[in-house]
Amino acid sequence: MITVVFACVHNAGRSQMAAAFFNRLTDSSKARALSAGTQPADRVNPVVVEAMREAGIDISGATPQRLTQTVAEQASLLVTMGCGGDCPYVPGLQRDDWPLEDPAGQPLERVRAIRDDLRQRVHTLVTREGVGATL
Repeated sequence: MITVVFACVHNAGRSQMAAAFFNRLTDSSKARALSAGTQPADRVNPVVVEAMREAGIDISGATPQRLTQTVAEQASLLVTMGCGGDCPYVPGLQRDDWPLEDPAGQPLERVRAIRDDLRQRVHTLVTREGVGATL
């Protein structure tokens, strides 16, 4: 089982979207995604929830969580988005950094563009890892 942890600062936007796309696109017997943040917000950004609803994914029940050493140690891969040096270091853990704009404070149109960029990056990751769901 491959576990990918998507991490950003507030766990209210980018990492929530990435984990939701990953879990939608993968075979749950082969892979799963978690999301977390270095400074978690109280709730997921409502504009992000709306943008994901438009994409057919409901993340309204998601709750931001802190990226701890324990969460990071569950990962086969840690994908960071803006948390930089605040993300925990786990020896031997594969780590990718995706430089994406933070959707906080952005209008829906901009959040849609960030969402679509994330969807493409996640699709590429799922294909690379060979964990895609069969239709």
